[in-house]
Amino acid sequence: MSTHRLTPTGGTAIVTGASRGYGLAVAAELARRGWSLVIDARTRPELEDAARELRGLGVGEVTAIAGDVTDPAHTRHIVDSALEIGDLSLLVNNAGILGPSPQPRLADYPLEILGQVVDVYLLASLRLIQLVLPHLRGQGGVVVNVTSDAAVEAYEGWGGYGAAKAALEQMSKVLAVEEPEVAVYSLDPGDMRTRMHQEAFPDEDISDRPLPETRAPALIRLLESAPPSGRYTAEDLLAWIPA
Repeated sequence: MSTHRLTPTGGTAIVTGASRGYGLAVAAELARRGWSLVIDARTRPELEDAARELRGLGVGEVTAIAGDVTDPAHTRHIVDSALEIGDLSLLVNNAGILGPSPQPRLADYPLEILGQVVDVYLLASLRLIQLVLPHLRGQGGVVVNVTSDAAVEAYEGWGGYGAAKAALEQMSKVLAVEEPEVAVYSLDPGDMRTRMHQEAFPDEDISDRPLPETRAPALIRLLESAPPSGRYTAEDLLAWIPA
């Protein structure tokens, strides 16, 4: 039985990459349940629009901090802002970049861009985790690292992105062993109709993919059901019916 359980109207959460897509949808689910939020994204106008939307959904505070998660000063600012609000109990590492569009084969993948992709998914995520861990231990704190099926399946053209996500998942597994007082989840939301997904398939119609808003409730199900640390998919979480 897991001991990591957050109340539906939990304290303060950090959600990165929250100006649009899945990050914004997740932040909206949390805002509706009374969470205070610190959100970030690279593009300030989009982020400020997202913050205005989120403030209209709940009673918690919403702090928007524009910047690059690979910048240590920016990540420190994010965490300091969350600590000022108080009761920091959830980190959602959702920020990401696609890399080249369309996705190249590994034989042609620009290594300097691969370094940027790994920096965002692995190093920036770990930097934030290191900063928040002292505040999550001993209070049922949770880290959610948003992953992809590309981390576990061999899709042609997705070697760079998939390798970075696989590294994130392995880091999550080791962190869960090293930090038994913190729940560490890899959450795979599945294919969605997002701008990033369209950029990956620039010549395809992706209108058949589900909207992020339909997958975001899986994170709430994860927090409320409080399973052991591990890898979970939105599809399985949303299909789960409590006894």
